[in-house]
Amino acid sequence: MPIALYALTVGAFGIGVTEFIIMGLLIDVGNDLGVSIATAGLLISGYALGVVFGAPVLTALTARWPRKAVLIALMLIFIAGNAACALAPTYETLMAARLLTALAHGTFFGVGSVVATGLVAPERQASAIAVMFTGLTVANIIGVPFGTWLGQEYGWRMSFWAVTVVGVVALAVLAAFLPRDSRPPEASDWRSDLATMRRPSVVAGLLTTVLGYAGVFTIFTYIAPALTQITGFSEAAVSPILLVFGAGLIAGNLFGGKLADRNLDRSVLATLAALTAVLGLMTFALHDQVATVIFVGLLGAAGFATVAPLQMRVLQKANGAGQSLASSFNIAAFNLGNAIGAWTGGLVIDHGPGLAYVPLAAAAFPLAALILSLVAMKFDPAPRPVPQAV
Repeated sequence: MPIALYALTVGAFGIGVTEFIIMGLLIDVGNDLGVSIATAGLLISGYALGVVFGAPVLTALTARWPRKAVLIALMLIFIAGNAACALAPTYETLMAARLLTALAHGTFFGVGSVVATGLVAPERQASAIAVMFTGLTVANIIGVPFGTWLGQEYGWRMSFWAVTVVGVVALAVLAAFLPRDSRPPEASDWRSDLATMRRPSVVAGLLTTVLGYAGVFTIFTYIAPALTQITGFSEAAVSPILLVFGAGLIAGNLFGGKLADRNLDRSVLATLAALTAVLGLMTFALHDQVATVIFVGLLGAAGFATVAPLQMRVLQKANGAGQSLASSFNIAAFNLGNAIGAWTGGLVIDHGPGLAYVPLAAAAFPLAALILSLVAMKFDPAPRPVPQAV
């Protein structure tokens, strides 16, 4: 894999930390700003919705920019947004700062995915996407547990200052190692790009992504309360357990990429089926500490094993000048799933059977995604190859 791909991985690491770090700090943020856990959880939903709306808009606005310039500009937004989070005096201003930060997320991963597939041979494209997304997994195994500990010891604001520094480092690495475009981006007409988004196969792929990831975030948004209130772990134990989740992310992400390179359709079905099973069984595992730790790792593995297959499937179905927009829409779809999941988990906690049943509610989402994928593949079984982008 070329060094430029690992430069993208560093950028993904920074964005991954800021996306996930709030989950280990929900209790601290809620106590400091005087809001409930469910209300604090909306900071995840707000961020996700910022990605949903920001990704396609920024991708369209920067379609004719050199891709390196786009990625560097996005990291500058990321740095400013995290500094604003650290300084936010109220819940409302923190939400606004999270929305600003989210603008960088979707376009970075959308454009970055297209760049990543253009840096390698066609038979390694899914693995290249997985390598870039390894930045997210490393963020969870190193950045998020450290940030959670830092926030618990020195205040949650210190965690966001640390993420701001990570953003500065990521900016420097991207500027140094990401090559300039070998040719200008393809001329793109937004009307034809949007027409690509209306293809039934692309719509089905996007909806599959939404449903699959809604299941992950229905429970992961509230993982800290679940570990302390249901399983009986102390708050100090949350960070080490998140390390297990992060290890699962790395293993699942790389395995999913290799599986997708071999057979894309089967990888989509297998990973969604595994995620459904893990979430369903986690309902029972939460009542035993050893089983809970195991299933937290399995949740990370099953959840991120879906990422490269789902991203690659949408890229294949788009296949053309609108590929960057399709890729960004799929990143938006991941985050729409995040928002729906966080909202659903809050409903189950506040108005449903309670925190202990959140994993069971979560399992319904990837099950629906699995059924949708089976139907979509029946009508559109042959994937189109993805051309090299740079």
